[in-house]
Amino acid sequence: MKKTLLIILALFLSIGSFAQDKPKKAKKEKVYNEKGEIIKQGWNFGPLPVLGFDSDLGFQYGACVDIFNFGDGSRYPRYFYKFNVEVSRYTKGSGVFRFYADMPYLIKDTKLFFDLTYNYSKKFEFFGFNGYEASLFDPNLDAHVGVEDYKSGYHFIKRNTLRFVGSMQRNFFNVPNLNWVAGLAYYNVKTDSLNLPGYEGQQTLYTNYVNAGIIKDNEKNGGNIAQLRLGLNYDSRDHNSDPSRGIYAEYTLTGSSDFIDGNGYNSLIQTFMWRHYVPVYKDKLTFAYRLGVQHKIAGNTPWYMINNINTPFFQKMYTEGLGGVVTMRGVNRNGVLGDGFMLGNAELRWHFLDFKFINQNWQLALSPFFDAGMVIQPFREQELKDAAIEDVELYSGNKEGIHTAAGAGIKIIMNRNMILGVDAGRALDKRDGDKVKVFVGFNYIF
Repeated sequence: MKKTLLIILALFLSIGSFAQDKPKKAKKEKVYNEKGEIIKQGWNFGPLPVLGFDSDLGFQYGACVDIFNFGDGSRYPRYFYKFNVEVSRYTKGSGVFRFYADMPYLIKDTKLFFDLTYNYSKKFEFFGFNGYEASLFDPNLDAHVGVEDYKSGYHFIKRNTLRFVGSMQRNFFNVPNLNWVAGLAYYNVKTDSLNLPGYEGQQTLYTNYVNAGIIKDNEKNGGNIAQLRLGLNYDSRDHNSDPSRGIYAEYTLTGSSDFIDGNGYNSLIQTFMWRHYVPVYKDKLTFAYRLGVQHKIAGNTPWYMINNINTPFFQKMYTEGLGGVVTMRGVNRNGVLGDGFMLGNAELRWHFLDFKFINQNWQLALSPFFDAGMVIQPFREQELKDAAIEDVELYSGNKEGIHTAAGAGIKIIMNRNMILGVDAGRALDKRDGDKVKVFVGFNYIF
């Protein structure tokens, strides 16, 4: 699949016509902080068009907007609350509808977070289970050796997802920076084999997994999952969107149930994420790293949920991995799937240019990175080893190892909160992908 996602950066400058404080009857003098930044007050809007093209999905069009309220400016650059809306679709039928709200100060001493997302994709990546144990053999390519411009759909499925997440956070017994967290989540996932025009008659890994019994009949078309999340976090960051110092550590215990479908997919999963932001030179150069692990304690997880990372608060629209834009940039998205995983990210964030433009504070940042991860708790490993379909290889015989990728990104930052970035990464092992992957979107990945 040749995919190009373009966001017209020139129109990014049009934010200035929208990103204004709440109108006032009389013009007020600008107030600056000790860093020389304009202290923002009231409402700020940051709209962006989304334009793109995918040879299979068609032209992409839509818009997204970040909406901030800084109140009286006393907490700047922290916001009182933030809303994000994105609506985009492809002309051949795929698209995204999303609304989320992050409200750390709407209610006294309580942080609230809500996310409602509907994502329907006619072409969604699926590379099998347990990382390097899954075979990358593609019978479609093997049968069309030498055919120019042939496109294989072997590693794709159709998937639609409706997601609702609601979380709240409060201080834990007056301990500074320590908070308890509780939340609910609901996922409705629908999956099917790829059925785009041009791929008729092709085999897919998904249908081979179904035929071999690795994916069970009662889960092959998705289902409904409800979750209860409880946890603790420690947050000493100086800023939540673009921190230059501090620690954010999060432990989440997630109980999942498919009581709506009644197929017995109930589980208890623990997730631990550690993020550390180390100032190297003032607030201009920061070394940031993230270490994470997710482990199933008990129960059974349906195949369509093993790529979900259980966290109560999102920085990116997708909370799935491993592989792709939120975990390992350059490794095939959903290329490292298992019951449990280990994850590591490291990057330098260099704010090399600060300037003021259209009454806003702007920064440009460069961020070289290194990402790594692996499956530490395999999913249906024995079924994968025992599977047999004539002339098809489903188990590679390889031992799982560490998947790695490296690259760099550039960020355009407005008011330390609205962050538009481009990341380009490449896997260091060809089994994880042999091309540079480019990602355009909002926010750092952690």
